[in-house]
Amino acid sequence: MEKTREILVSNDDGFRARGLRVLAELLRGYGNVTVVAPCEPQSGKSVSLTLDKPLMIDQPVKEPAEGERGSLRVYTLSGTPADCAKLGINLFLSEGGLPDLLVSGINHGSNASAASIYSGTLGATTEGALYGIPSVGFSIDTHAEDPDFGCVLRYGPMILDRVLEDGLRKGVFLNVNFPDIPADQVRGIRLASQGAGRWVKEFDHRVTLRGKHYFWMVGEFEDLEEEEAPDADHRLVNDGYVSVVPHRVDTTDYAELERLRQRWSFDAQ
Repeated sequence: MEKTREILVSNDDGFRARGLRVLAELLRGYGNVTVVAPCEPQSGKSVSLTLDKPLMIDQPVKEPAEGERGSLRVYTLSGTPADCAKLGINLFLSEGGLPDLLVSGINHGSNASAASIYSGTLGATTEGALYGIPSVGFSIDTHAEDPDFGCVLRYGPMILDRVLEDGLRKGVFLNVNFPDIPADQVRGIRLASQGAGRWVKEFDHRVTLRGKHYFWMVGEFEDLEEEEAPDADHRLVNDGYVSVVPHRVDTTDYAELERLRQRWSFDAQ
């Protein structure tokens, strides 16, 4: 008898986010789903961990398997996405193994280009990759609370099927970004690279009535790609494609490491 897949799900928008609910229901078609999600939104937390206070957990949802749909259990945690992934993984370890798949999202907002550096969505997938779990982050290019997830529901399973069939290299996770357009307008799926970009004019400086200075983080995205950038993920999403970028936990630049070894010597110092 074939073993039922066990799938761990998290996000950074919090357990109330519609994207998380849509993703959990989609994944119940693949197996049993365990959600460990932040109690409150945790965007921009990257792989940060909570080390200065205890993590409080609750389990508001538990549903059995039904027909072709796997079971669902939902935990909420007073921590970051990386905390959630780590606790979820340790929950599975206490039960005798690791999940077969970790999926984070569906994030409300793009995680293409430089956004991937700050992303709590990808913080959870980074944690999964550390444990050798095939891990995928899903994001859609809108911050709307109730967007049209049709393109995710149509194209997401195509990507998940390939991940489950082919696996991922050790230490690698996928960053998948969907355009905010109807599914029938999507131009296809493209393997991509992390696009070059950054934010400028990042702070709105204000002063209280009592003369205290404070800042709101805002910012405008600056595209730093060359004119021709056929593989840049943010350009592809803007052009109506689903972009798939393989990231890795090991961020060493091996070409630069070799260059520095040839040029730098500290032996005589």
